[in-house]
Amino acid sequence: MIAYIKGTIVYRGIDRIIIDNNGIGYEVYVSDVSKYELNSEMQIFTYQHLREDANILFGFQKQNELDLFMKLISVKGIGPKIAINAIGKGGANNIVKAIEENDANFLKSLPGIGAKASSQIVLDLKGKLVVDSANEQVLDPNLADAVEGLKALGYKQNEINKVLKHMMLKDASVDEYIKEALKIISNK
Repeated sequence: MIAYIKGTIVYRGIDRIIIDNNGIGYEVYVSDVSKYELNSEMQIFTYQHLREDANILFGFQKQNELDLFMKLISVKGIGPKIAINAIGKGGANNIVKAIEENDANFLKSLPGIGAKASSQIVLDLKGKLVVDSANEQVLDPNLADAVEGLKALGYKQNEINKVLKHMMLKDASVDEYIKEALKIISNK
């Protein structure tokens, strides 16, 4: 599995780029090629999709986009092409927010997602995506560890998400995050 590729963007197509890494050009399908500047050095997080007739790389600028992509393709009826197009059109943060708020209309507005698929996405993923105060998936590893600690204490994901929206700490230790979360829970 190729987790990420760091190299120079040498080609931009309609829905894909080619990134040169030490003389090897990797073709990577992306949601929005305009985010990738030619001849720029980048790190792209990737998902390698293997089929009987193809070996395809899907790429993302941020780890949280890849994490959401992985969750979306785990939903019955959502393939990689639909998932990457949805993230490109709706944005990872907006999709996570829509899932957590049961906003099936927003999900239905995304390319390739109909009423049945939008309901299935909410059913399968609600409460399974971690959201911080800016409605972004957790990027801070200490905050992610704190979330796991709160789960070990018996808190459900949706309870944790509500607390994370009110947390004011940035770049804190795992213990500081847990203490802050417990303080917010006790004040409610």
